[in-house]
Amino acid sequence: MKIHPTASVEKDTEIADDVEIGPGAVIASGVKIGPGSIIGPHVIIDKGSVLGSNVRVFTGAVIGTEPQDLKYGGHPTYVEIGDGTVLREYVTINRATGEGNVTRIGKNCLLMTNVHVAHECKVGDFVVISNLTALGGHVEIEDHAVIGGMAVVHQFVRVGRMAMIGGASGLMKDAPPFMITFGYPP
Repeated sequence: MKIHPTASVEKDTEIADDVEIGPGAVIASGVKIGPGSIIGPHVIIDKGSVLGSNVRVFTGAVIGTEPQDLKYGGHPTYVEIGDGTVLREYVTINRATGEGNVTRIGKNCLLMTNVHVAHECKVGDFVVISNLTALGGHVEIEDHAVIGGMAVVHQFVRVGRMAMIGGASGLMKDAPPFMITFGYPP
């Protein structure tokens, strides 16, 4: 393990032997990080977070902090990040709200700079979410979907498999699979 001396890693974590953790990173107790993962500078990974193998997290990302939901009562909730996923600079992913629930990002996803994923979101495999996009709570993004930059997806909206959402779109209703959806309103 290559842990920078300025990183803070609490004792009861499960971190694979070959994980790299950059300067100023903070890894809370109970976090699990799989083999081959690289955690960049000033990243925060809070309790209840599980990262798969070969996950790359870039500068300033914040994973697993409390949900931004007034219903949250402080009980255990979780975040799971799938193998091979890349989280670019300043991505934020909140834990779930409901007790025992999970906010989940699938395998081989790319979340670009400043993407926000709220509580209880389910993002499938091979999903690309472009810069400055925000997902409200309980959003579902199916496999191979692509979301353009500066899009907003309202809570409880579902984006279908292989759908493409145009940049600066505002989704307030479900986007069908295999379709291009664009605009505000689309």
